[in-house]
Formats: sequence, structure tokens, C-alpha cells
Amino acid sequence: MSNWRRHTSLILPVVVVAALVLWPAVTGKAANRESAFTILKAVALASSLNILLGYTGYVSFGHIVFYGFGGYVGFYLLSAQSWSLWPAMAAGGLAAGLLAFLLGKAILRLRGAYFALATIGINEALKAFINNFELFGGPTGMTLNFRVYQAYGGAAKALEMSFILVAALTLVAIVVSHVVRTSKFGLGLQAIRENEDAAEIMGVAAPNAKTWAYVLSAIVPGMVGALFFFKNGNIEPHDAFPLHASIELLVMVMLGGQGTVLGPILGAFAYQGMRGYLVTSDFFKDIQLSVSGVLLLLIVLFIPAGAIGLLRRRITPLRGVLA
Repeated sequence: MSNWRRHTSLILPVVVVAALVLWPAVTGKAANRESAFTILKAVALASSLNILLGYTGYVSFGHIVFYGFGGYVGFYLLSAQSWSLWPAMAAGGLAAGLLAFLLGKAILRLRGAYFALATIGINEALKAFINNFELFGGPTGMTLNFRVYQAYGGAAKALEMSFILVAALTLVAIVVSHVVRTSKFGLGLQAIRENEDAAEIMGVAAPNAKTWAYVLSAIVPGMVGALFFFKNGNIEPHDAFPLHASIELLVMVMLGGQGTVLGPILGAFAYQGMRGYLVTSDFFKDIQLSVSGVLLLLIVLFIPAGAIGLLRRRITPLRGVLA
């Protein structure tokens, strides 16, 4: 019974994602499918970042590097080596996880602002490297031959398949986040978040725990990157490593509630809705990133626990439901 109660907090996130998947099917509109794809991608990336930010307290301003690197590895295997999508996605995820492991051994010794600055530098350094790496197309990137989509029933079928796969990856990210949060490993991460020195005294192997959290937070973004650029048909450095996307992910996680499973989902929904309005507004379209920065500042100052934390504090019956 206790195990069942522990997993009830996973029900609401899964229901939310299922409803989002059914929305295009019910409406029958391709535009809604594209909107749902964008939201699902955001949920997957935010939930993955939450494993690092929410559970260990380490703020990464360059987490999009795993999305870009996994995207490049997967796209190269698809376009140049004629791999099918599924192994190419898996390779993108594994490549991102390996990168996170190597980076984690080096930069997770840093704390606070030093770690945050290091993550920015890594994203920009890898972007510059890819920009000059001819195997990956250099500054012009790579383009997928349209005939590749014939193996999946044509471009239209490939779009439908990509939507189903991004939904599956989103569910994987949510389940992994939940399992980590409710496991002994997750308790160790949360102890690191509260007081890393005290956690080590109590027996938590902080360096190893942080590294594996970093790896887990990188794998799904790498797979999502490979899938997205397959869907797009081309990949370029500035699209694969956009620094502003990392900042937007931070806003999503903190807006919904870091360290919770449902928080990044609500944050992704709210932020994508706001972003959709900003980019179509004549007044806000050129300053949307400024709005994101101000929003992040307001969250830190006034609702550091995010929307979930605020609801749990104000409405007592929700404390056992929202997690």
C-alpha cells in the first residue's frame, strides 16, 4: 500500500501529458499537433533539467548543450551513415550522457555561480567547435535528404511518428524524474541541495551522485534533439545550441516548482503559452527574452518554490496530491 501511495503523485502528470497527446486527435488539426509537439518537447527538457536543478540545486545555464550535441550526433548518423531513426536517437542520448559524465567529473566540483558560469562557457565552446567541425557541416550545418522520409511512409507519416515519439520521450523524462525523486538516490541528491557538506558527513557520495544526476538529466534531451532535427530536416549550430533556450528552461522549472514532478510540466505549459503571445505581439516580440529574464527574477524574489510550492502552502489538501 505504501508503494502505491508513493506513486500516486505520478498520476496527474501522466494524465496531463495524455490529454495533450489526445488534443490534436480530437480536434483533427495539424496546427494543434505542432503546438502540442512544442509543449511536449519543452516538458521533456524541463523535466530532465529538474533532475539536476530541482534535486541537487545546481543551476545550469547551458543545459541545452546536451540537446544540441545529441541532435548533431543523431542527425549525422541519420544523414551520413544512413541509420534509422530509433538507433540514431538512442546514439544521440548516449552521446549526450557520455558528454555529461565527462563534464560532470570536471565541473561538478564547482559550486554556485562558478558552476553556472562554467555551463555557459561549455555551451558556447561546443557551439564554436561544431561551427568549425567540417564532419558535421561546419557553420552551414547538415540537411537531410527528403528520400530518407520514404522509409517511414513519407514526410506526413514521419511527422505523425515524431509526435508519438516526443510524447513517449516526455513520459520517460517524467517517470525518471519521479523515480529519482522517490528513491534513496534522490534523497541523497536532495540532501546535497540542502547542505552538501552535511550530506557528505552523513555518508552521501556527493561527487558520484551529482555526476549521475547530471548524466540522467542529459540523456532524454539528447534523444529529443535527434528527434527534433530529424523532424526539421536540417541542423545548424545556432539552432542546436541557443543559450536563450537554457534560460527559458530555467524559467519553466522555477515557475512551476523545482524539485517537484508536476512543477516543470505546469511551468512548460505556462511559459509556452506566454511565449506564444509574446512572439505574436507587435510590442513584445523583440523583447521576449527580456520578459523571460524579468520573470525569472520575480520568481526568485517572490515565489522561489514556484506555483506548486505556492499552492501546497496555501491549500492544505493539495499537499498530498501535488508533488
